Amino acid sequence: MDSELVESLKYDYDSAPLEKQDRAMLDFVIRLTEDATRIQKTDIDGLRSVGFDDVAILQITLIASWFNYINRVADALGIGRDAEDS
Repeated sequence: MDSELVESLKYDYDSAPLEKQDRAMLDFVIRLTEDATRIQKTDIDGLRSVGFDDVAILQITLIASWFNYINRVADALGIGRDAEDS
C-alpha cells in the first residue's frame, strides 16, 4: 500500500484520497462503531448506491462488529497493554 494513504487513513480518513465505495464503507463502519442503534435504512441505501450488494453489506457489518467485539474483550482483559498499564 501507498505509505501516504496508510498514514492519512490512520489519522484522518476524511482527508484520505479514497474511492467513493471505500469512503461510504468507512463512513458506515464509523457509524456502526460509534452507535449501532443509530444505523438506519438510509445508511444501508448509501452502501447500495455505491455498488455494495446485500452480501457485501452483511460482510462489512459482520467484520466491523467482530473487530469491535474482540477489541473490547482485549481491552477488558488488558490484552495488548504494557504490563505497567494493566
